[in-house]
Amino acid sequence: MWRRSLSAGYRCFGCRSFGAKGLWGSHAVRRCSAPAFPLGRITALQAADLWKRHFEETGVMEPDHSSNYIIAYLLGAKTIESLEQGKLTEFLSQEKTEQMWKLCTRRLSRMPVQYVIEEWDFRDLTLKMRPPVFIPRPETEELVELVLTDLEMKLRTEVGAGAQLTCLEVGCGSGAISLSLLKSLPQLKAVAVDQSQDAVDLTRENALRLGLQDRLQVFHIDVMKDAEALLSLCNPVSTLVSNPPYLFSEDMMSLQPEIYRFEDHAALDGGKDGLKVIKQILTLAPQILSNKGRVYLEVDPRHPPLIQQWVEANVEETHYVETRHDISGRPRFCILQKEKSNKDHKLDLD
Repeated sequence: MWRRSLSAGYRCFGCRSFGAKGLWGSHAVRRCSAPAFPLGRITALQAADLWKRHFEETGVMEPDHSSNYIIAYLLGAKTIESLEQGKLTEFLSQEKTEQMWKLCTRRLSRMPVQYVIEEWDFRDLTLKMRPPVFIPRPETEELVELVLTDLEMKLRTEVGAGAQLTCLEVGCGSGAISLSLLKSLPQLKAVAVDQSQDAVDLTRENALRLGLQDRLQVFHIDVMKDAEALLSLCNPVSTLVSNPPYLFSEDMMSLQPEIYRFEDHAALDGGKDGLKVIKQILTLAPQILSNKGRVYLEVDPRHPPLIQQWVEANVEETHYVETRHDISGRPRFCILQKEKSNKDHKLDLD
């Protein structure tokens, strides 16, 4: 898969490893010209090495990963390591050489590799990618695993294996979360919303390509402005999942150019405390969830105690269950559950 061998190299394309949605640095980019187009023939390895050195000289982060992923893509592979040595030492055709220069020039502008090659892997899916739709990060794969584990347990112990479950995703982006859940769980149906029409269109396109469109409804809804529209869509759902904008506004200007210049700011900026959209989601959650239904959020590591305190003070019928850590040990995921009050149970019995 594209992401699997990137490890640290993924960070240059927009990771959230240090709490916010990216590494920090000036988003300004100095203008750089591409290296001269080769007059003679050039092999894949020579082209990758030439561009790697040019990326190094012009300050493009992770220059080796950038050139290697682009040449692998052009040769029909996921990684350069998966290509036969003979393929790498063959001369590129004129067409492939022109494509290499075109794609690497895009990367030279600091366009993320995901947008350059127009696709990326998320768990077991290959998703189409294009700017400005938010690029899914490795942490979000962990969020999906968390939700999936709980839903599978629910099917085994509570509702039965033949039951139908429904999930709402707020802020679907490319559709990574909803589509990954649907692919893994045939008993699931999903509703996904996003404030960006670009994201809605891309999620629909990815659903169609993956053959999951019959179990996914996608709507152009801004949860901050169209709460009533959102509520009208949802019969009670068992799961509400979101990787919302959670960056502190003051940090937006410090983002790396790969993120600041190309990704949708509305998918990044969570307001002064990073909680603007999160609070709205949690305010609406009791009206969306069935009893014992759960909310799963990916958040900034500074957020979990703030969210727990705010929910306890401001949201009835919602219990903060726990905080889960990501693979790097940071508090990254919040789980909450709808709990009907004793009064509500009494009314139901009456």
